[in-house]
Amino acid sequence: MVLSDAQVQWLGIPAGLTVPYLLLRLALALVLIRFLVGIKYTEIGFGSIRRWTTIEKSFLVQMVVVANLVFPWAFSIALDRSLVDIYLSVFTIGFPTYFIHGFTQELVYRGLLQTELTRRWGSVAGILAANTLYAFGPLHANYYAWSASVMVPMFGAVFAIGLLFALHFHRSGNLWLVAVMHGIGQAHIMLSLTSAGSAQ
Repeated sequence: MVLSDAQVQWLGIPAGLTVPYLLLRLALALVLIRFLVGIKYTEIGFGSIRRWTTIEKSFLVQMVVVANLVFPWAFSIALDRSLVDIYLSVFTIGFPTYFIHGFTQELVYRGLLQTELTRRWGSVAGILAANTLYAFGPLHANYYAWSASVMVPMFGAVFAIGLLFALHFHRSGNLWLVAVMHGIGQAHIMLSLTSAGSAQ
């Protein structure tokens, strides 16, 4: 789900302040997690980058480079637009908004919820419960209004991608990687859908 400028305006935030609003919301969540709830960042997967393995560091670099080459190329073909046009629309229109929102989703659903549910119920039940809440909960509630021919594949895709993120986080314990993957993917996909809608 995307937090649009219209939704931010509904909250009383001017349209141009979406990114500062999202950054403030993320910062507030991190402060509350650490100082009100008392959870250390390392407990929810935000360990120091200095402690990452060589594989994790390599994976991050590869993921960022490949995603920012492959997504625009694929969308330029699908939308029949130039690669330069896709890059300009992605990186000037709203990349920070979608990236921060995707990053925040991982903090909540994987870092906090999945960590706690797997602690209480075990790996399989905790991962499935957290991912079910992620896929079918309030973040994607707008899909319920769509026709079944669109809703079912959307929920299926969201659940499958969420499960991939959940398993990666469970195996690695590194929320940074999953959050960056989610943020980049959401930014490119949502901006390409916005571009496709405006081109019609």
